[in-house]
Amino acid sequence: MPPEPQSAVGGAVVRKSAYVHIVRLAEGRALAVHAMTQLRLAIDTEVAAIIDWFATPRRMPTEIGALLAVHPIDPGVLAGCLATLMEHGVLTDQDPAAEEAAIGERLAELHGRDPGEALDQLRRTAGQGAGADWAVTETLGAGALGRSFKHRWDVLLFGDCELQMEADFLRRAAAEHDVDLRIATGFPDDLRLAGEKPHRAILIGALRSRRMVAQGSAEDHGDDPAAIYIAEARQVIEGLRRHSDAPILIDTLPEPTVQPLGFADRGPHGHRNRFRRVNLALEALAEAYADVHVVDIAAALNAEGSGRLLDDGLVGFTHFGSAGWMLQRPKSELAAVHGLFPDPAPLDTFVGGSPYRREGVAARAHMDALSVVLGLDRKKCVILDLDGTLWPGVLAETGAPFAWTPETSGLYSYVGLYFGLHEALKALKRRGVVLACVSKNDEALVRQLWRYPDHYPHDRLLTPDDFVTLRINWDDKPSNIRSIADELGFALSSFVFVDDHPVERERVRQALPEVEVWGEDPFALRRLLLTDPRLQTASLTAEAAGRTALVKSQLDRERQRSVAADGGDFLGSLGLECAFDQPRAGDVLVRVAELFQRTTQYNTTGRTFSAGELARHAAAGEVFIAHAKDRFGDYGLVAAAVVHEQEIIAFAMSCRVIGLKVEARFLEHILTGLDGEVTARINPTDRNGPVRHLYAENGFVSADGVWRRRPSAPAEAGGARAA
Repeated sequence: MPPEPQSAVGGAVVRKSAYVHIVRLAEGRALAVHAMTQLRLAIDTEVAAIIDWFATPRRMPTEIGALLAVHPIDPGVLAGCLATLMEHGVLTDQDPAAEEAAIGERLAELHGRDPGEALDQLRRTAGQGAGADWAVTETLGAGALGRSFKHRWDVLLFGDCELQMEADFLRRAAAEHDVDLRIATGFPDDLRLAGEKPHRAILIGALRSRRMVAQGSAEDHGDDPAAIYIAEARQVIEGLRRHSDAPILIDTLPEPTVQPLGFADRGPHGHRNRFRRVNLALEALAEAYADVHVVDIAAALNAEGSGRLLDDGLVGFTHFGSAGWMLQRPKSELAAVHGLFPDPAPLDTFVGGSPYRREGVAARAHMDALSVVLGLDRKKCVILDLDGTLWPGVLAETGAPFAWTPETSGLYSYVGLYFGLHEALKALKRRGVVLACVSKNDEALVRQLWRYPDHYPHDRLLTPDDFVTLRINWDDKPSNIRSIADELGFALSSFVFVDDHPVERERVRQALPEVEVWGEDPFALRRLLLTDPRLQTASLTAEAAGRTALVKSQLDRERQRSVAADGGDFLGSLGLECAFDQPRAGDVLVRVAELFQRTTQYNTTGRTFSAGELARHAAAGEVFIAHAKDRFGDYGLVAAAVVHEQEIIAFAMSCRVIGLKVEARFLEHILTGLDGEVTARINPTDRNGPVRHLYAENGFVSADGVWRRRPSAPAEAGGARAA
């Protein structure tokens, strides 16, 4: 295996791999090719020169100064660049004999009898990017190679040319989200890759049977034009599930922009409607599997203007490639038309001057979907300004949020901008995002005037009851936002703040850089709230829809805690009840996956699970859950644990029940159902301080970083029996 990145600066002799060749191309580009793994890295000439500098073995970091003298770039960028080249095997800290022996050892491990087959498998597992026929790659400089990222994801893409060509565009879209996305591609008829390469998620593009959708009569399709395509999609999904539990995202088919029979092409078997029926059937198919999701590529292309992005108006009724691809064909293919072809300038203008617009649009749609499914930078709360944001003007001056009557205008005139914003925020509540407000105002006056006449569409409009907490006062907004974060127990990075005033927005950005700040464009705000992946979830649960009520109940409990004489009085006053279960399947596993993903403070290992992984553990009886309720209301599902081979490999509990001894009762329930010694671990993170004493306070004994307890061991005071 390639050495760890730190080897580049760890006091080793580093050299260019004996298997790497540099091919210099035109326009300042070069290609680094690894003869054994077939890694192909498109680089600029500066990086090529850096690699060639290591043709003579160099002791690092002793000679870093000499390298910087030749290539005066930022030392941190250079170190990162060298680490990436080490990771890819372009540079190595092994001498030629050791490098050859290491590759030979890997080949022997993979296939003892057939070295050629072993080499093919090595190349499959080491490969990155798209297939050679369709790779479209950006030339990487030292800055791009040396950049550090907040996240690292490995993703598999299964599909034909359009998805393969998108691979590098998807990598670039991920980089905009601070994600180092490593991509490997395969074809839907070769799913072994899912069992050979590590990955966080799988993307499936358009399948080959899409060409059959538009062909034949209704009788040829058994009156269902979607049947053939859905059968292939099912086969691919089930084939992948034999190798992987990772989330699967499958694309809808683009909708045709032209029809063979034009206006007369209609009915359920019309050309365009066949593809629409496939897409509806894909939605239904995904519902039958755990952690399978549909990416609406048709909607993404349509929103951008599919006429410029699809080639069915150019070359055929069933291809649905990019209209811009014709601008990128190799000159050798002109032989098919006797070397004669029209001037492509009109086509270049038609596609907007970019032959790869379609890839960029699809890459953004795929990255958004991955962000939702993998929970990237998810936001928990939207904090809203009132005057000028939720309604026009200053409420104390206008006397009412709006002055609308049916005689004045329709609902979708000027007032519709604000009604639409309210409606979008109510939709976020149903997703599980909670709302709060910060306003420089007199609270009593705002509450008095924040009312709507009977003829208003009350189901679309926000009232103070829709907010979990309000800060309507004359304090500065950053201080109010901090107090909301403290009250809710949310990290500042989980908030979005919306304000119409540029000074207030800038003040919050300066004081609280972790908070996302919006409000510059009131005409874009509704769409942004409804489409930003950080405000979405892969599936809805009843608890998410009721999260506002859950948070309000929790705040009521905290107020009760503050007036109680002591902790015992407080716990006794709650009337807390707990219920435990071991689900084997069902929608509850979605909530369990969400709990592990969202919970950072009371999470022993920080581990998250895909729905597929949880389904497998649940079927084996390895998933435990806890519900709780008290006189203030139902907490819902508050804790979950996964126990595999007598080890608690993950334990997470909602912050809203910390201090109520739920964890002690839950551990006792788990231990009662297990036979023999139970082990557990705690992996410290910068957020999980509250969980560090979980096992120590509940009868476990630590040895060599592993916590152990037998079911017969009594819990310590303050542990399970005290609950």
